[in-house]
Amino acid sequence: MILDQIIRCKVNFMQVLNNWLNNNHLSKFNIFTNTIFKQKCLLCASPQANKIGLCGLCLNDLPWHPKTSCPQCGLASGSGICGSCISSPPDFDATSAVFLYGFPIDAMMQRYKYGNMLSLYETFGQLLKDKAQLGSLNNSHVDLIIPMPMHPTRLKERGFNQALEIAKVLTKNDADKLDFRSVIRQKLTPPQASLPLKARVKNIKGAFKVNDDLTGKRIAIIDDVMTTGASLNELAKTLKKAGATRIECWVVARTLPHK
Repeated sequence: MILDQIIRCKVNFMQVLNNWLNNNHLSKFNIFTNTIFKQKCLLCASPQANKIGLCGLCLNDLPWHPKTSCPQCGLASGSGICGSCISSPPDFDATSAVFLYGFPIDAMMQRYKYGNMLSLYETFGQLLKDKAQLGSLNNSHVDLIIPMPMHPTRLKERGFNQALEIAKVLTKNDADKLDFRSVIRQKLTPPQASLPLKARVKNIKGAFKVNDDLTGKRIAIIDDVMTTGASLNELAKTLKKAGATRIECWVVARTLPHK
């Protein structure tokens, strides 16, 4: 908590200072402030952190999602669509994940969602945006980007929607594609993580409601972690009933099944 407060104070101070320095010739002093207040790596405190707060060594050591995975569900697959998706296709058409949900991504995600380290939304959002297979958000790859909705009660408890904050980074230069109003979470359910895997599908059934006509829309759903995919699949099913033609899941991390 103390560290988070220090970081927030530092950010606020930098914003005030930069606003002052932006006046004409004084903007040259930004070089000075960038040197003095240089970002340190979030994981090892190295002074060689990049713009998203991670140094090159830590970035390379992260549990990157393997390229040899099923393009539809994101689980391990020798080549092409996995047998599970062939025999029982999900309602979404593709999955793109940046990481496996393992250390230290799991710890970072917990800090982001429950530990008031809100600045990590930019780190996760930029990493997701940089993933090559997502392509450019400025082209016609998708029509809408919809963050996983939260029920108003959960949103009030947490204070922010982690998927929405990540989606804002993705659509920073293409804000028209961000849609967080067409779909609502109408059913307050127990957290999926608290339930056995088989109970998650039943728990999430009927949880979402679409308020707009989405006929012909190609949609990317943004979420932080994909575990069984039950929530994403229910949302995809609801979106397709509203007329959407293609649904992709873009997630920061994918949990692989335990062996």
